[in-house]
Amino acid sequence: MDGDQLGGLVERVHRALVEDVDRTVVPGRMWALGLYKSVVLVLFMLRQNTVQEAAAELFGVSQATASRRWTALLPVVEKVLAGHVPDATKVSAGRVVLIDGTLVTTWDWASEGTLMFSGKHRDTGFNLQVAATLSGEPLAASAPVPGSRHDMYAWRQSHFPDAFADREDIGDLGYVGSGMLTARRKPPGRERPAGDKVYNQSIGKLRAAVERAIAHLKDWKILATRYRGPLQAFPSSPGPSPPSPSTRKAGRTP
Repeated sequence: MDGDQLGGLVERVHRALVEDVDRTVVPGRMWALGLYKSVVLVLFMLRQNTVQEAAAELFGVSQATASRRWTALLPVVEKVLAGHVPDATKVSAGRVVLIDGTLVTTWDWASEGTLMFSGKHRDTGFNLQVAATLSGEPLAASAPVPGSRHDMYAWRQSHFPDAFADREDIGDLGYVGSGMLTARRKPPGRERPAGDKVYNQSIGKLRAAVERAIAHLKDWKILATRYRGPLQAFPSSPGPSPPSPSTRKAGRTP
C-alpha cells in the first residue's frame, strides 16, 4: 500500500471502531502505538507471518500488546475491506478461467489427527482453490478445506462451480470429470498418442499462469510459510474469501 491507501484504510478502521455499538475497542485508548501504527502492525504480521514476539520488538511494544492489537483489529480490517473483494462471476465474464489448488501449510495440531495432513504434499495444511486468468491475474480464492481433501472435493465445496458455470475452465488431471478442460490421461497399457502429447503441452503452457497467480498470493508470507494461528481464524487471512451462504449452511467450512 502507498501512503494514501494506508491512510484511507486507517480512517475506515477508525470509523468502524467508533460506530461499533459494542465498543469492544476504543481507538483513543491505544496508548502504546496509536491506531495508525496498530493497523500497520497487523498488516506487517499478515504480510511477513512473524511471531508476535518479533513483531512486538520491531514496533517497540510488549508481546501482549501485539497480541491484543492482532486480536482486536484483524476482524475490523477484514470487515472494512470486504466491499473491495470483487465478484468472481462478474470479473470472469468473457474470460477463460484457470483453476488449481494449493496447500497452505499449518502447524501439525495433534487434536486434528490426520484431517489436515495432505498425502500429496506430505505436510499439514489447508487446501485452497485459486482461480486466475490466462494472464496470471488472480480472480478468486475459495474458502479453505482440510488438506487431506483432494482438489476435486475442495473445488466442489467451493463457490467456483456456480461462479464459473458458464466459463471455459481449465484444470489439471486432478479435475478430470468436473467438466473442465484438462489434459488427457495416458491410456492404460498403451503409449500416449503423439496428438495427446501436443495437446497436453498446450494445456500445460496455459496453466502456467495460475501457478504465477498462486505465487503472487503467497507474497503474503502467512500463506507461504507455516500458519500458526487458530484454525477458525484462517479464513480472515489474505487470499481466502468467505464461503457462500449455501456453503456455510451446509457446514462445509473446516
